[in-house]
Amino acid sequence: MFNTLKLKGRILVGYSVPVVLLLLFAGIVSVQVNSTKKASESLAVTNENIDDGLDTFYALANMQKYGRGYLLARSDISLNQYQEAKAEFSENFKELQQAVKDPQQLENLEKIGVLGEKIDALNQQLMALVNQGKVAEAISKWKTGEGRELAEQLDVLIENFETREEEILAEKQLEQNAALNSLITMTIVIAILAVVFSIVLSFLASTTLKLLGNTASEIASSSNEIAATIQQQERTIAQQASSVNETTITMEELGASSRQAAEQAEASASGAREVLTVAENGSDAVKETMEGMTLLKEQVRSIAEQIMRLSEQSGQITGISDLVADIANQTNMLALNAAVEAARAGEQGKGFSVVASEIRKLADESKKSAEKINTLVSDLQASMNSTVMVTDEGTKKTERSIELAQKTAQSFSSVTEAINNVFVNTQQISLSSKQQAVAVQQVIAAMNAINLGAQENSAGINQVRVSTEQLNVAAKNLQTVV
Repeated sequence: MFNTLKLKGRILVGYSVPVVLLLLFAGIVSVQVNSTKKASESLAVTNENIDDGLDTFYALANMQKYGRGYLLARSDISLNQYQEAKAEFSENFKELQQAVKDPQQLENLEKIGVLGEKIDALNQQLMALVNQGKVAEAISKWKTGEGRELAEQLDVLIENFETREEEILAEKQLEQNAALNSLITMTIVIAILAVVFSIVLSFLASTTLKLLGNTASEIASSSNEIAATIQQQERTIAQQASSVNETTITMEELGASSRQAAEQAEASASGAREVLTVAENGSDAVKETMEGMTLLKEQVRSIAEQIMRLSEQSGQITGISDLVADIANQTNMLALNAAVEAARAGEQGKGFSVVASEIRKLADESKKSAEKINTLVSDLQASMNSTVMVTDEGTKKTERSIELAQKTAQSFSSVTEAINNVFVNTQQISLSSKQQAVAVQQVIAAMNAINLGAQENSAGINQVRVSTEQLNVAAKNLQTVV
């Protein structure tokens, strides 16, 4: 059946069988390795259980030792050592209970735990007697046999635990050895099968290789006889080489132009970048100017409001001044009447006449002061009216300046956007020019390769015609085999 297959089928069979054997071997080895691994892990757990058991039993023995030490010499050191041994026993015992899986060992551990509690209770009673000063009674109670009986029971349980762990350890070792032996056996069997199949496949493939060797010899013999030259093809190749040379020269000139265009585009991009920076700075300056004008507008409005308040207050001052003038006139009239009455009174009214005269002087001065105040207030109101008009005009100019600054900012924004577009387009042009220059270099390299290939074709075209028919026959024979 193998001899009826073509070369493709034989190659597939030759590669498939070792691959299948390799996969089978890998699967079996994986199963056996997992089994061996589990046996090793179980063996390690058993060893750890033995170590943990020894630590637990050692802690329990220390409890007994330190308890007896406390009976013989009441000491805080013995008491602390006893408490530490008790804590160590409790911790190791819990870990051992979690690690042990064998039912018989769990039963032994349960008995050991109960016995440990009894030993602790007895030691607590004995230490309590010692603390009460009844040392002799405590020693006597320990000698009665209860303490020794608990120790003997503990020895039996520990021996049973260790014996069972040794049995489990022996079983796990047997399981591990069996898994290893099985792994070794399967490895040897599969290796023998692989060698046998390899020998068979090598023998079957040798016939195919022999046939291929004969066919390849015919092809090689025919190839050595190909030496004719096709003149027309040589002329065509020569013309092609000439055209390629001319194209190469043109592409080199185009490459130089592309590099120059890229440099110019880079320079334009740099200039556009600088202009963009200046435009952005101008836009920022306009924004700052607008902010200052807005602040100035608010300040001018505040000044106008203060002037209006001052105008109102000056009006109030005018009213008060008029009132003072009126009072001065009335005072003058009263002083005049007082002088008349003083003249009528004769000598008795002389003092009153002097007072009336002084009052008239004060009234005249008050009237003059009021008139001056009215004059000053009138001038102040006129100045304030002028100031209000100037302030209104300044406010209007400020608003017009703000509008102009806004338009300027919009113009700067438009200019910035336009320059940014110019910058982006210039960068794209620069990048395109660089890519074009790279592409031109690649085209030049391709042209050189084509030129070199044309030269090689011109040299190799001399071996195209003489043995073409013989080579065709040999190729058909090889195709039939394949």
